[in-house]
Amino acid sequence: MARRLLFCLACMLLLAAPASGEDIHRKKREIDERISTLQSKIAHAHAQEGVLTGEITVVNAKISALVDDVSRAQNQLHSLESQLAASQLRLDRTTQLFTLQTRKLELLRREYGVALARLERRVLDAYETPSVNAIDVLLASTSVSDLLNDIEYVQQIGMQDKRVSDQLDTAKRAMHSARERTREIKRRVAAETAAVRSRTEQQHAVTQQLISTQQQLATARESKQATLSTIQESEKEFLHEVDGLQASSAALAARIRSAGSSTSSSGQSGTVSAAGLIWPVNGPITSPFGWRWGRMHEGIDIGVPSGTPIHAAAAGTVIYSGWMEGYGNLVVIDHGNGLATAYGHQSSIAAGNGSGVSQGQVIGYVGCTGHCFGPHLHFEVRVNGEPVNPLNYL
Repeated sequence: MARRLLFCLACMLLLAAPASGEDIHRKKREIDERISTLQSKIAHAHAQEGVLTGEITVVNAKISALVDDVSRAQNQLHSLESQLAASQLRLDRTTQLFTLQTRKLELLRREYGVALARLERRVLDAYETPSVNAIDVLLASTSVSDLLNDIEYVQQIGMQDKRVSDQLDTAKRAMHSARERTREIKRRVAAETAAVRSRTEQQHAVTQQLISTQQQLATARESKQATLSTIQESEKEFLHEVDGLQASSAALAARIRSAGSSTSSSGQSGTVSAAGLIWPVNGPITSPFGWRWGRMHEGIDIGVPSGTPIHAAAAGTVIYSGWMEGYGNLVVIDHGNGLATAYGHQSSIAAGNGSGVSQGQVIGYVGCTGHCFGPHLHFEVRVNGEPVNPLNYL
């Protein structure tokens, strides 16, 4: 920025100070070339802005779409995590129940063993003791009271045998039922918990992928926005510099017009008609007058080999002869009445500054100096300092 300010200040000083015709035209060419370069940079920056703005819009749309997807995925994940927690709790409780049922089974087995032992003893006693029936009890009794007691004793023994047998059968059925029921509940709850855990893990992976994509897009957007800001700042600087240079160019154009008027009044060659110029070289036009690559091409390019002689398009006075940035070796001829022609990219110059030349006189030789991509002649026609289409004058 400081260098540009110094450049603009130098332009102002040069405009304010007295200058020769050569200095005026040289400075005008330099400023116009700088303006063209800046306009090309501005056009390029503007194109980059459009591309980046479009890319940022696309990224924003993708991020907006992902916001809903991430929200749905997170809600589903939270729901599955809640289901998993509930299933895990049920599994834990079932496991505890299974433990309790196992202890109960062990207790039933012990009870079964006790009942079985009692039954075995009763059977053994019945086998070893002669069988006793009601008649035996009646005949053995000595009194009615003994008879009633003996009969009740015999009945209690029978009831006890039946009760032991029933308890044994009930215990066996309860043990089997509890064992099968606990096993089925545990199997079902374990399968449900495993299924919910698998779904939860899959949903967690999907959610993480969506979040990762969203973060990558956000990072890309920040990078593009930073690049866009940098380009916009550069474009502002270019525009600011162009404004200053255009003012300087306009001032120089005014001085060129003034110099042309004084040349005309000093007795140089008369008015040149539109058909009065000759082609400086014979060759095809490789680049026409007008906008090219985002900037104004202020002349025409004529493709001819290096070393081809360049002829003055009309008689006049050389007002610039030498090197100029962009143009390389340049000759500018004032033909009077505000008309001037310029011949750029010369390999060597054959006309000195301030010299008079006749129409068709060799003023230099074609080359590729300055901003050039191959040997050719850059030919300009200017009216009152402003570039016009040379084909209208040839």
